[in-house]
Amino acid sequence: MIHHCRLFLIVCSIAFFSISCKGRYPIFTPTGTDSIISVFKVSPDSVKFDKLGGNDTLKVRMNGKGWTVLSNRDWCTVSKTGSASDSDQVIVSASANSTGLARTASLSFVMDQKKLITVIISQSVGGSLYPDYSSPTIPDSTGMSENARLLVHQIFAGWNLGNALEVPGNETGWGNPKTTQTLIDSIKATGINAIRIPCAWDSYIENAATCKLKDSWLQRVKQVVDYCYKNNMFVIINIHWDGGWLENNPTYAKQEAVNAKQKALWEQIAVYFRNYDDHLMFAGTNEVHVDYNTPSAENISVQQSYNQTFVDAVRSTGGRNAYRNLIIQSYNTNIGYAISYLKVPVDKIMNKLLVEVHYYDPWDFCGDNASNIYLWGKAFAQFGSISSWGQEDGLNEQFKSMKTNFVDKGFPVILGEFGAIRRSLLAGTTLSNHLASRAYYFEYLAQQAKTYGIVPFVWDNGNTGNNGMAMFYRSTGAVFDHQALNAYLAGASKGIYPF
Repeated sequence: MIHHCRLFLIVCSIAFFSISCKGRYPIFTPTGTDSIISVFKVSPDSVKFDKLGGNDTLKVRMNGKGWTVLSNRDWCTVSKTGSASDSDQVIVSASANSTGLARTASLSFVMDQKKLITVIISQSVGGSLYPDYSSPTIPDSTGMSENARLLVHQIFAGWNLGNALEVPGNETGWGNPKTTQTLIDSIKATGINAIRIPCAWDSYIENAATCKLKDSWLQRVKQVVDYCYKNNMFVIINIHWDGGWLENNPTYAKQEAVNAKQKALWEQIAVYFRNYDDHLMFAGTNEVHVDYNTPSAENISVQQSYNQTFVDAVRSTGGRNAYRNLIIQSYNTNIGYAISYLKVPVDKIMNKLLVEVHYYDPWDFCGDNASNIYLWGKAFAQFGSISSWGQEDGLNEQFKSMKTNFVDKGFPVILGEFGAIRRSLLAGTTLSNHLASRAYYFEYLAQQAKTYGIVPFVWDNGNTGNNGMAMFYRSTGAVFDHQALNAYLAGASKGIYPF
């Protein structure tokens, strides 16, 4: 939906004036014995829907005793008719337009029975870029009783099926064999009970004009999900890098086209997996970013619109998806950006959203294979250089900030990825110190994550060579890195969720 900047103000009093421009609101000057400037704002001041209709959100602020709102058209409805809160939201819903004519409605907001703001709602006869794939059914809460906290409290430790189903167009294209039931059985046998499955979708579209997904690919993803379900595991499927169409485009120039595809893909994914119970979670995106610099207001606004499109698309399909726990991401899944910028999307149901961030700090230890920083932890500084940042205190500070800003406010956090490369070309005591330090990193991180209400999912790319991050042999399911895996599970055992 596109928001236009137009605000109509009618005030019946001694003074009368109106202001209409983007980002500004009318200010009511008191008269007589009034001594306080009256504040009454509704944002945005106009909303546009296409012919399919949908939902949008208005934010209302005031310092009066109460406000009411009334729609003058029955095709345009509101989620509430008034409020006494000084800050509130109203969800506007437009039904599908089958009249063949463009139409408008007016929402009249009145504060203290005298101050009026009119919001114009318009609806075109034009369709969206792709067909509607939502196929809505009646909401079904069967098997969906767990809210976000209760659900993730059951997750002991998570693991990533990396470099597999997210490979564009070819599951084995990045060197890993096809995922099998044997692999998933072996992972469950270690105690891990949750698997994040990064997925590509764009490269499996059979018709670019309609954004229709190949049935064969949906069936393959379902097959892997079912491998996990047979082990009573929790599962996350997402839209991952997928060639970059979604991840690399948080700009106004790309927003409409990307949101159209995001909607079409998630409607199809959600419908296909609609009958799965709450062991299955959806995650809307992955690491959406332009670059690794501080994001602009444009980048943040557009990236978060992708989160909202995801939530709306899944909920629109009904059935169990009306109650499914959904995971939304911060910009680039960065903790600092989550704290500074992330606004949780509007959702139709309470307590069913989770926040996702990733953690590869400090990067010179975790991921930079050109770095000579191969140790982590203050106790290991005696054996060589450690990074000047991102040690135990820094990790605790980051995780604590997520607890304060999200976990404590009812949004558990998924640490969707974390890990550190295994520098196996080191030798002798240098290698043994590196491996011990790396194991300590896994244990410490897992324990602290759970203690702060963050669910850890270790990254495994299947690479058992130098600078790889594999914990398991993909072909057999056997454990490759016993030291790191045992440390991770030990940390997960020590960590206790705060909810």
